[in-house]
Amino acid sequence: MPLRASGLHKRFGGVTAVADVSLDVRMGEIHAVIGPNGAGKSTLINLLAGELFTTSGSIRLDDREVTSWPPDRRARAGLGRAYQKTTLFPDFTVLENVRLAAQASGSSPLRMFGSARADAALLGRARAAITRAGLAEREAAMARALSHGEQRQLEIAMVLATEPRVVLLDEPLAGMGLSEAREIIALIASLKADRAILLVEHDMDAVFELADRLTVMQDGRVIASGLPEEVRHQPAVRTAYLGNPEAFE
Repeated sequence: MPLRASGLHKRFGGVTAVADVSLDVRMGEIHAVIGPNGAGKSTLINLLAGELFTTSGSIRLDDREVTSWPPDRRARAGLGRAYQKTTLFPDFTVLENVRLAAQASGSSPLRMFGSARADAALLGRARAAITRAGLAEREAAMARALSHGEQRQLEIAMVLATEPRVVLLDEPLAGMGLSEAREIIALIASLKADRAILLVEHDMDAVFELADRLTVMQDGRVIASGLPEEVRHQPAVRTAYLGNPEAFE
């Protein structure tokens, strides 16, 4: 199993943000996590990425216990993450941003820039990721000059350049118009062939279009998990998620 979380708990003082959450993220699948604001989705993805450490529970990556590993070690072991807010170098080009991501995941991440530029394999990896993300014609553009949708594509390219087996996507469609969203949905769908993807997203149309499996959270707990069509027709899920038993119709 590429990524497995078992019995995750996270407490902040007297507040429990995640309580007994277990889920699997399988190769070739998109596993979506949904829930109302405050459900614990962001805390969960931060636990999986290593940005937060669990109070208790276990996280395994490719059957390795990684619960105590920091984010950089998880990244080098094959876990990639794209953030809700883009984290780019705005005054670098598309190629420079992606090359730096590829370099950071390598065995010598602190190499001087000059030697990294001369590394044909590194540049090849970066360009392959840029092409996969649909930005081949924007390679020389400055990151700050990209549209919001293109910046999201760039962030995904940076993740792909690290050659992850598991990708965590945190609200990749946030703030997008319909046209840009359609491009990102198509890109996400194309990524699952050789990866395991965990998707946190509020756009329900996109979720039900993309998800192979669906987990619903409320108040830090999983209240339903399974095939999307099975989960969406549970009255308790509709009521808990939108306060409306007719939701998702």
